Amino acid sequence: MASSKQRGFSLLEMMIVVALSFTVASISYMTLIPTMNQSHVNSAYDTTLMVLRNYQNLAITQRKRYIVTFNAPGSITVQRWDFALPVSPAPVQVAAFTLPPDVTFSVQAGYPSTAATVPDGFGAGTVALDFDQGNGLGSQNFVMFMPDGSSQDNLGNLNSGVLYMGRAVANDVYSSRAISVFGATGRIRGWRLYQVAGVNTWVQQ
Repeated sequence: MASSKQRGFSLLEMMIVVALSFTVASISYMTLIPTMNQSHVNSAYDTTLMVLRNYQNLAITQRKRYIVTFNAPGSITVQRWDFALPVSPAPVQVAAFTLPPDVTFSVQAGYPSTAATVPDGFGAGTVALDFDQGNGLGSQNFVMFMPDGSSQDNLGNLNSGVLYMGRAVANDVYSSRAISVFGATGRIRGWRLYQVAGVNTWVQQ
């Protein structure tokens, strides 16, 4: 006869262990969701900053023009526009980037909307891609970095502006980020939305 010490788990014991394992896994997953969502926003923000800074630097070092275009809902294309006489050739695409699918170029209710509260005073916080400020244009979705580091549009105007990004879900306003570009120098700044003393405030990163 087999010794009772050699018995395995009963079916009931196995079911309890499996149920406990699923419960722990579910709790762990639910706990990790906010962290995963935050990492997606951080990745999109870091990628966008990297693209702007990298191609501004290449425009200076290579003495070329680089056009960085932001395409809603969440992609970026980069073109190089060489100089030539008497007519420059058409721009050539050199790179493309895609943001995580749950992050888009977008605006949300609750953004600051006055000149004193929007990033670098550009726009009114109502347009996701809002470049070409100060030229009576606005709402342009690209910047063109010149060999002197400045940002211009395709008409030769200095091209300042801002873009906004965040998670593509309602009521997640504090996932929002912004990036501003100052046309005269090409200065690039990153921003994050916080609640400060009960007021939504863009804070430079």
